[in-house]
Formats: sequence, structure tokens, C-alpha cells
Amino acid sequence: MDRGVSTIEARIADDAHGWRLDRALAQALPSLSRERLKALIAKGNVLDPRGVPVRNASQKTSAGDVFCVAIPAPEPAHNIAEAIPLRIVYEDEHLIVIDKPVGMVVHPAAGNPDGTLVNALLHHCAGQLSGIGGVARPGIVHRIDKDTSGLIVAAKHDRAHEGLARQFKAHSIDRRYLAIVAGLPTQGEGTIEAALGRSPANRKKVAIVSGGKHAVTHYRLVEPLKEAALVECRLETGRTHQVRVHMASIGHPLLGDQTYGRPRPAHRPILETLDFRRQALHAARLGFIHPINGSALSFDSQMPRDMRELLAKLHV
Repeated sequence: MDRGVSTIEARIADDAHGWRLDRALAQALPSLSRERLKALIAKGNVLDPRGVPVRNASQKTSAGDVFCVAIPAPEPAHNIAEAIPLRIVYEDEHLIVIDKPVGMVVHPAAGNPDGTLVNALLHHCAGQLSGIGGVARPGIVHRIDKDTSGLIVAAKHDRAHEGLARQFKAHSIDRRYLAIVAGLPTQGEGTIEAALGRSPANRKKVAIVSGGKHAVTHYRLVEPLKEAALVECRLETGRTHQVRVHMASIGHPLLGDQTYGRPRPAHRPILETLDFRRQALHAARLGFIHPINGSALSFDSQMPRDMRELLAKLHV
């Protein structure tokens, strides 16, 4: 056996009798998704009880049958693992929840090839990561802007990744952001439903556009401030720059947001004194159903120091 291949035995459960092979194996091997198993079956990496390769994912199974699944070692990701400290809120063999600091980019990209959350997770999870689609990389299911702080979840294998992705697609994830916005909303709470897409005037910006992606933000006033307010924004969808664009669209841009707003005269000296140069936005709560064991998980994160200092300066 190739040293780069690990072998796992999978016994078909009694209640899986008569199921498709890929479905029955997915139940027996919770860290592998049906799509991953289909690919392994197609490559001849699954042996039936007689030791014969099976290549038909839809063949019916019998309770008690034991299949041998050969899993190639994940191909190395192109990104480099880096020993970057992480604030870990929760971790198990399936997923990890991180409290991301301001200034950390989530994904490597042009201009940010290293020092990202992905680089940090590749180092932290070394030896633990399964191959998502056959590649050793952390499964980033959602993103947070570089200058937004707060909670983000990553999957360690494809089964967890797909389970979380389904919840994000179904809008069942509880995501709540704390934002300090200019002005005091006339209503204590409200909903902003406006499609978002790339701005036709500036491709680096997001705007409310006809035919854009459906986007919904629910907001409520938490605390009135000096010509400003602390609001909680609950995301029903998770589009790029959603909170920033939606709040600016109703006349309440985030303080410090140099892309979608301008500081009011009352705020300019405060922002300059604190050297506050980022959008005042923090991913404060993240709740979801564990994609493997089905338990309900919810995490809260305190606003970082710079936002707490800004909040203190704005108290009426």
C-alpha cells in the first residue's frame, strides 16, 4: 500500500440496508461527503467485501457488509502554512471558530499573499486537516472584511464544510454584527432589503443595483450616541460589504468607513484623536448547528478595544 494512502474500513449499518453505496458509506464515514466518496468510488478506491474495486456509487448495499476505502493523502495547498497566533473560540476535529482581529485578511490574494487566516489555519491544523475535495486546506465557508473584526468558522473536512455551507445557503446561520453608525435611526429597528452587486461606477465598490444578489439586513438600535448610534445588524444573507452598504443606503454609514461614508464634523476630531481608520464593525455573534453531531452552537465576541474606545468617546 502506498504510504501516501490511508485505508479505512466502513461497516454498513443495519438501518442502511438497501441504500446506495455512496449514501451508506457517508453515514459510516462522517468526515467524508457523498461527493468525495463518489469520486473515490469512480477511481476504484473502494473495495467490496471480496476485495474487488467497486465503481458504481448507486449499487445497493447490505447491512453488515464491510468496505475498504483507500483515501489518498491530501494534495498540498498552494498557500504556505505560517505560525500566526490565533484566538480560538471553539475547536473540535470537525471545525474551528476564530475571533479574527482587525487587519487580518481571510484569503490570500494579490497584494496579500501571506499573513492571512488561511495561512494561519494551515499551520494550526497541520496533521488534522482532511482533504476538502482532495486538497489539504481549511474550509472557509464565509468571509469577514480585512478591517472588520470578529467571529468566523472554518471546516476541517469536506463533510463539515458542506454541512455549514448548506446552512449559510438556507440563511439559518445566526450572524449578528455590532456597528457604530452616523446619526440616530428614526426607528428603533428595521429591515433593509436591497440587492447588491459591483458598482458600475467603481468596480472596487459594492452598490445597490438592479439585478444584483438578494441581500437582507435586519437592524435594531442598541444605544444612542453623540450624533451616532450603536446598532446590531442581523444578516439574513451574507453579501460582500452588506452591512456597510445597507446602512449607508439609509443615511447611517459606519463611522470610520472611508469607502461608503464621510465623517461628520462632530466625529472627525474623535476619529483623528483615536486614529480610528477602519469601519466600526464587529462580528459579535455566530450561531449554527454543528454539521456532524447536530448540536446547537452559539458564540459571542466582545468588541475590540478600538471600538470600545470610540464608543466611550461618543457617549452623550
